Amino acid sequence: MRTKSVGKKKINVVTLGCSKNVYDSEVLMSQLKANGKEVVHEDKGDIVVINTCGFIDNAKEESINTILDYVEAKNRGEVEKVFVTGCLSERYKPDLIKEIPDVDQYFGTRDLPILLKHLGADYKHELVGERLTTTPKHYAYLKISEGCDRPCSFCAIPLMRGGHVSTPIEKLVNEAAKLAKKGTKELILIAQDLTYYGLDIYKKRALGDLLKELVKVEGIEWIRLHYAFPSGFPEDVLDIIREEPKVCNYIDIPLQHINSDLLKSMKRGTTHEKTDALLAKFREKVPDMAIRTTLIVGYPGETEERFQELKDWVKEQKFDRLGCFTYSHEENTTAYVLEDDIPQEVKEARVEEIMELQSQISWEKNQEKIGKTFKCVFDRKEGNYFIGRTEYDSPDVDNTVLVSAEDTYISIGEFAEVKITSAEEFDLYGELV
Repeated sequence: MRTKSVGKKKINVVTLGCSKNVYDSEVLMSQLKANGKEVVHEDKGDIVVINTCGFIDNAKEESINTILDYVEAKNRGEVEKVFVTGCLSERYKPDLIKEIPDVDQYFGTRDLPILLKHLGADYKHELVGERLTTTPKHYAYLKISEGCDRPCSFCAIPLMRGGHVSTPIEKLVNEAAKLAKKGTKELILIAQDLTYYGLDIYKKRALGDLLKELVKVEGIEWIRLHYAFPSGFPEDVLDIIREEPKVCNYIDIPLQHINSDLLKSMKRGTTHEKTDALLAKFREKVPDMAIRTTLIVGYPGETEERFQELKDWVKEQKFDRLGCFTYSHEENTTAYVLEDDIPQEVKEARVEEIMELQSQISWEKNQEKIGKTFKCVFDRKEGNYFIGRTEYDSPDVDNTVLVSAEDTYISIGEFAEVKITSAEEFDLYGELV
């Protein structure tokens, strides 16, 4: 039996997947609030909007389970309506309508105005750049482009997000200024591919031009770069990272693998030798740079010999930060015609091997930090510790700095100098200087 709604409907936005989805949810929420709607993020509401992820099998499973949970809540009368948007429904809308018909409506990644209509709201063009941020107020994601033109064989993102579209520099600077006025001190630049930024609208790679304008925004203290494609990386950006204090000595550059034959099959546009040359250039131009990467294991044709090459390379490169994923055989990608020939248990064992290697590398690198002092920003308090980060660490994915809260007080969102006193694999412990 359905409950009768009394008074104003509260809309609950639930976000799954990556930081780009977080950004999209924030835009949706700001539009709803501007229309006078009561909106919450992952809290209780009369109407639920689920922003889904459809990237790999685990993400799809989480999205489907979340949809089913809210459909059950709707059938029990605990919520009135369930809407689904984002990547999963962009890619699988006909299947979802057939398999989970109790969802009130499905929307794709570019259907924001239509979704707003169904929520009794109008899309307000004057709000472009406005967001109701869901992150702690001192940092925010800044999505500089949408979609992707890369042909990577394993990736379904272009199927869900479309081709690459850069956001003009002046719009991004305006958005950054608005965020700074609300207390944002750290901008995390995100896109499917930062490297490609500007080619469509300026006919050249313009990430460096964008950074030169963003550093002028008053109140912004840190700017960090996420998801830069290795092929065609604009080297002028390295000079800006080295010379501009506001741009963190940090880059997230997903490299995926190192075996040249697999890179060719993956359509990555690079080789083992070219990748090593690029990393050498990074370290030559910015010796103090923290490099984060992600790898895929279990891609079709990854023999034991090719996997050993990957392991040897990880040992050799000693990345500051590294994530590793099992290959997911995605329909409608060009790799889907290949035989998914690595058993799942072998894929998972290979992830463990890589992460065990990285854990040792991270421990060794962290030991070198003991006795040194770093500028840190503090994100939260947990138990007896204030939890912070150096410029070499992005929130939620990288190392943390812990300072005892028993005899120290630190304001959340503030910067402080911290001397490192001890270190583990992924955590540093320190005291205020």
